[in-house]
Amino acid sequence: MISTDTDILATAEAWAKAGRGVALATVVETWGSAPRPIGSHLVIDGEGNFVGSVSGGCVEGAVVAEAGDVIADGKPRTLEFGVADETAWQVGLSCGGRIKVYVEPVRA
Repeated sequence: MISTDTDILATAEAWAKAGRGVALATVVETWGSAPRPIGSHLVIDGEGNFVGSVSGGCVEGAVVAEAGDVIADGKPRTLEFGVADETAWQVGLSCGGRIKVYVEPVRA
């Protein structure tokens, strides 16, 4: 079961208040057969724990890895995944669509 946006954002806030490094990933654009709609969230902490989904499992590993860099340097990033990209098959987005995910640090 995928957590609700309220659960995910509450988790991001709680983790940040607890002193964890936290990043929030949000689907900001989709094209074609995208696995999750615009506005879907994934919250990640510095240990690689996460709640939510931006792709139904297809690219979460790649997003979690990038989130570690966002937590480390505090700089947001926009990630793109799609079948036209060679990396799309490596991370598993073979649904025929494309997604753009914005990853930003969360501060208490």
